[in-house]
Amino acid sequence: MKSLRYIIISGLVLGLLTACTNNFEEVNTNPNRTTVGMIQASGLFEPILYNSANQWLNRTWYYNNELIQFTAFTGGVTRREHLYFLEDSRDWYGFWNHYASYGNNVNHMYQLARQQGNKSLEAIALTFKVLFLSNMTDMFGSIPYEEAFTGREIGGTITPKFNTQKEVYEFLFADLEAANEIYVTNPVFEVPARDGMYGGNMAAWRKFNNSLYLRLLCRVSGRSEMNAGAKIAEILNNPGKYPVFTSNSDNATVKFSGNDPYISNFGLTTESEFTSSGRKLTRQLLGMTVQTDASGKQVYVDPRLPIIGKKNTVTQVNPDNIWIGTKSGCTDEERNIVDRGTSWLNYKVFCRRDAPATYMDYAEVQFIYAEAALKGLIPGGEQAAKSYYEAGLTASMQKWSAQGAYSETPTSITQADIATYLASPLGSWDLAADKAQFLGNQKFLALFWVGMEAYHEYRRTGYPVLTIGEGTIYNDRVLPTRFGYPNTTMSTNNTNATEALRGMGGDNNMKTPVWWSKKAISGN
Repeated sequence: MKSLRYIIISGLVLGLLTACTNNFEEVNTNPNRTTVGMIQASGLFEPILYNSANQWLNRTWYYNNELIQFTAFTGGVTRREHLYFLEDSRDWYGFWNHYASYGNNVNHMYQLARQQGNKSLEAIALTFKVLFLSNMTDMFGSIPYEEAFTGREIGGTITPKFNTQKEVYEFLFADLEAANEIYVTNPVFEVPARDGMYGGNMAAWRKFNNSLYLRLLCRVSGRSEMNAGAKIAEILNNPGKYPVFTSNSDNATVKFSGNDPYISNFGLTTESEFTSSGRKLTRQLLGMTVQTDASGKQVYVDPRLPIIGKKNTVTQVNPDNIWIGTKSGCTDEERNIVDRGTSWLNYKVFCRRDAPATYMDYAEVQFIYAEAALKGLIPGGEQAAKSYYEAGLTASMQKWSAQGAYSETPTSITQADIATYLASPLGSWDLAADKAQFLGNQKFLALFWVGMEAYHEYRRTGYPVLTIGEGTIYNDRVLPTRFGYPNTTMSTNNTNATEALRGMGGDNNMKTPVWWSKKAISGN
């Protein structure tokens, strides 16, 4: 992907915490090099869209799935994310740089769009800014927002103050409101063919903006001072003012053609590189998606499981042809035992040149409403929560059904399959004793392959209940509550970073909870 993948994106740590001297140092379009002084806002859009989508895929595979026990790299010791071995120079810095870089670039696109009178990209830049920087604050806690990216401006700073997460979320909400006000004017997207997500349909972008608003309101709903419930109810009751996703056709999904340079992140990856050499499905995931009888025999599976995963068909290690999960967080001594016959990610589904990347989907909106109804934040109580849940579950099943056609053994999920699942012990609302836990578990499954969302939601709700393996010694058997500020940040903006940590009430490690998390609110 020469013209899109190999972009030198500035920002690094400098983009957010020090000089912020360049936004794009180079965009390698074909055949001419484009510099900051020459570029149009429209020239930034495609690289941001496609490259960030591929990064979304990579980070859900490399980090989210391992931290949150969808998969575990137990085939060796080269990768130890499931053991919480996360390094400052690679992992903390990598995430900080990633979000800072894209935040910096969309901020530059926003400035150019305003200068050039491009209202469509002005709105999209705000939506993207919220997408990237909400993830940044959710990974690290307090971050610069108000003074971020001002190093090049008159009166700006190369050592911006850190805003608290409460302040950051208030800024995020304000930017989403501002974007919504621009979208309502129905601005024209100048070259629809460049938009691999919505084809320049600004009404669709507006739905994404406001659905993202719901996601972030849900994130802080445990903090009463944010009054998130009232805003969720306002969005629900005012679809004209705040249109949101109403079907899978609205999903914020980037489509790759498969032709260079529009190749999906794992489109050129081998099965060994992707999964079979190390990353296996876990006992945790299979425990939530495979039903067994009293004798332990597997009698029913979630219809999505044969799409996202595949059994190990080697009879010597899996003679009964069943789903076997490895143990996340296992010790070195356990590794050879727990890895025997384990199931894998479905290479044929995920490693296609045209495999899509999803920022957010309709199912998530329905799960947000289900939780809001169950908590009494919106009308309807438990019956409404059940209806929203079943709509969200159905949407998730239908989304994955479309991908099932690419499986080694093509499969689909019918309405009858969905009905069977909703009546089963795995998916029945009525059979669930603890509705909040059941809903949290189901949302967790529906968020598979959506960025870092399952990791964020686990820290917010505490669901599902995860068994932390004895091998997770690198963070003292504590699932990381955040990523630490990288050393470069601590050295270049020490006063502000240290003050941010003081306000968060902890050290610069992976045990200090973020402000909206269950641990920060309830203490456990």
